[in-house]
Amino acid sequence: MRQRLIAEGVGTAMLLISVIGSGIMGVSLADGNAAITLLANAIATGCMLYIIITVLGPISGAHFNPAVTLAFYLRGDMTRGIALGYVAAQIAGGLIGVWATHAMFDLPILQTSTTLHRSGLAQWWSEILATLGLLFVIFGGLRSRPETVPTLVALYITGAYWFTASTSFANPAVTIARGFSDTFAGIYPGHIPAFVIAQIIAAIFAHRLFKSFFRP
Repeated sequence: MRQRLIAEGVGTAMLLISVIGSGIMGVSLADGNAAITLLANAIATGCMLYIIITVLGPISGAHFNPAVTLAFYLRGDMTRGIALGYVAAQIAGGLIGVWATHAMFDLPILQTSTTLHRSGLAQWWSEILATLGLLFVIFGGLRSRPETVPTLVALYITGAYWFTASTSFANPAVTIARGFSDTFAGIYPGHIPAFVIAQIIAAIFAHRLFKSFFRP
């Protein structure tokens, strides 16, 4: 259990390092070109997802996402205590990843985001669809070809950066952590609760929708 929790924390930290770090680097090198910055952000995140799911999947199942953990709990694949431990490790790992990235780029460690454009019905609906799509990919992949799940998730998130209005957070731990970085990938802390609620709604709906469709 200890190894599983450490794997979830480390994996989520590495995910946030890729999200925040590539955003900072993109802004620095793209000279204000938001499209190039977003492209760098998406590619780096997809690459990191493939790596951490492949390497840490055999240890913890590679959730790195409370919405994914909730969906597995609702399926009966884990106990409430283990699920809560996973969520705590993911949130803690996400925050550590953000702070480690700030230190790497010589920025103030403790920050809060001032990014104000991530709110509204369109953004919340986008998060529901983005999270539903992620869970579709995970459970569909596990049902058909489990060995392809790292690739499927990496490709889905890379694409979802571009075809969703919210740039596909699809992860409560990532959403919370990004509230503490005043960089390209940040989200104003006051907008976090609505995003997290949308992601949780999607996880619950995905369980009902996919439990028979992708029955193990």
